[in-house]
Amino acid sequence: MEIIKIDWENCFGIGKLNHEFDFNAQNSNTFMIYAPNGTMKTSFAKTFDLVSKNVPSNMPCDKVHVKKIPKYEIYSDGIAIKPESILVINAEDNGFDASHRISNFLASIDLKKKYEKIYFELEERRIEFIKKLKAVSQSTDCETELIESFADQSKNTFFEVLLDTSKSLKVSFEKYNFRYNDIFDKKDNVKKFLDKNQKLLDQYVSDYKDLLSKSNFFKQSNNPFGTAQANEILKSTEDNAFFEAGHKFVLEDGTEIIDAATLKQLVQEEMSKILSDQKLIQAFEKFDKAIGSNIELRTFKKVIEKDNSILVELSDYNGFQKKIWVNYLSEIKSDTEVLARHYEVQKIEIEKIIIEAKKEIDLWKKIIQTFNSRFYVPFEVILVNQEDILLKEDTANLEFDYIDKNENPVRQNSENLLKILSKGEQRAYFILQFLFEIESRKNSTDKHLIIFDDVADSFDYKNKFAIIEYIRDLHLSNDFRIVILTHNFDFYRTIASRIALPHKVVYMATKSDEKEIKLHLGQYRNDLFAHLVSNYKKPRFFISLIAFVRNIIEYTESIECEDYKLLTSSMHKKRGSESLTVQNTFDIFQSRLIKLDGKTIDFGNKNLFEFIFETADAISNDPNLNEINIENKITLAIAIRLKAEIYLICKLPEVDLNLITNNQTNVLYQAYKIKFSTSPAVSILDKVNLMTPENIHINAFMFEPLIDMSVNHLKDLYEKTCNLN
Repeated sequence: MEIIKIDWENCFGIGKLNHEFDFNAQNSNTFMIYAPNGTMKTSFAKTFDLVSKNVPSNMPCDKVHVKKIPKYEIYSDGIAIKPESILVINAEDNGFDASHRISNFLASIDLKKKYEKIYFELEERRIEFIKKLKAVSQSTDCETELIESFADQSKNTFFEVLLDTSKSLKVSFEKYNFRYNDIFDKKDNVKKFLDKNQKLLDQYVSDYKDLLSKSNFFKQSNNPFGTAQANEILKSTEDNAFFEAGHKFVLEDGTEIIDAATLKQLVQEEMSKILSDQKLIQAFEKFDKAIGSNIELRTFKKVIEKDNSILVELSDYNGFQKKIWVNYLSEIKSDTEVLARHYEVQKIEIEKIIIEAKKEIDLWKKIIQTFNSRFYVPFEVILVNQEDILLKEDTANLEFDYIDKNENPVRQNSENLLKILSKGEQRAYFILQFLFEIESRKNSTDKHLIIFDDVADSFDYKNKFAIIEYIRDLHLSNDFRIVILTHNFDFYRTIASRIALPHKVVYMATKSDEKEIKLHLGQYRNDLFAHLVSNYKKPRFFISLIAFVRNIIEYTESIECEDYKLLTSSMHKKRGSESLTVQNTFDIFQSRLIKLDGKTIDFGNKNLFEFIFETADAISNDPNLNEINIENKITLAIAIRLKAEIYLICKLPEVDLNLITNNQTNVLYQAYKIKFSTSPAVSILDKVNLMTPENIHINAFMFEPLIDMSVNHLKDLYEKTCNLN
């Protein structure tokens, strides 16, 4: 992103703008544009924002220009710019939310891509696997229930549970004729019942085990051989292959079993003998009776009535729950093992990514530290749930310690904080949001373009300099290409100075009557007064110096000083003004400005007023007039005042000028308005009063009114005052 070319028409009041920002040729990461109020600043930022949101250039930008189809093309190095590579920053944008970026930028783009590729691929496999597991278990929420069943021995994630249980899968397993939730219900009603009736359950199990120990086939010992073990043997030998291979079972009493049918019959007889035992039946009936008419246990009651041996399994409720899941997973053993092995491989890659991502959390902390240290706001930013923001779905949360009037920190969330803060403090908060967004784009393989839209406007000076400092950091980083827009002249000069921008990357914008925007090389970055002094031999600069030198005398001596009065007579029609020469004024310049000592001018013998009008005429008739140059505006303003006063004095012969000690033009205008209230000249003279004071009474530290005022408006007013009859 070395060359940004814009080609716009009909964009938010910009009739036309065609310009090329060549960052490479100017050896600068940053361009600066000073745009007087109403010229183009907001329109410029809005148009870039449209492109960043990928809004098609085939509909009106706004309601005002519905009849004009806009064109807002932006090219980066000769091709259409990527919308996602543009970021428009406006401190007034309280709708911008970078919370997603707060977590995203913690892992660099490459790490994030690797993680997301693994994550989404695992997610697809998980969804397909859960479908199969649900068909087997008939559980309402098999994933959650599987995780909760093994929560005590896993990291509470589906894949970790799957990996652990995959090591315990069976080739031969017992299938139960009930649905998972018939016993392991979501409300834990069965477990609560079993806990409440533990004695009845213990009695049944005790009687069962006693019968088991007396069986010729089953045995109860430290390693019992019961119904579960018998069923596994039955499944393993049901195809008779074991016996056909010449093998046989010999029981403890010497009985030989030589085929599967005999084994099955023997097991069934032994089970029937145990379960039909009167004592065991009575124990079960007591348990069954305890269930009673409990509706919530209806399905559980049906299950144990169908197979009351399940009660033995339920003596270890949690163990049986795990066993059930292992059986379910064993039913889809191949699928389980494939997914578990795949996760095990991917887990190694994920752990590597997380190790790298954790290193980047320091960057996050650095942003907060920078904000807290640079911005003067009544709150401090706090990061919470740090462990959840690296690569998980969770978003990092910010909280704020707000310092109340008693200087006590009170923890607030962003919503409550914004209700407390002033407008300027809110802007600082919104800037914080953008800092996250900017950091998320650092170190990208593609360069990003940042448009700063008057980010320091309405900040106090402390926070204004914090913004400038941050922009300087970005400018020096080479991570971005930057365009800074402002209508604040002080901010314009400060940015250009602090960042040390080359002369050719600083612009001032002008707008023609056809609303075409032109970007001219920026001026007045340094000492404007020194600039005027160094060009004193040029008429426009010479005339402009009158106002400056008069101010110097006012500040250093007083308005009673004779030199002050003479310079006042140079800009106002006073007694004796019309006889003044240019040299009379230059003599005062030389007495006050050491740089002009011994210097000469070619136009000293000219009458001062004629010299001023002659110069103003040249400016007014200049077809290539620079709209920005201050010397043009000051000269026109002085000429306008003089023309207006000459007219007013002519029309008001009764007025004694010696009695007017201040604001002469306005005093004359007010008298004229009373005497000639219906005159068409009133509206012209009113504009003279409104437009010219800021140009003649100059504050040497702030020149924004001079630059913001259109020279074309002054030209038009000068022509009208010349035509006053």
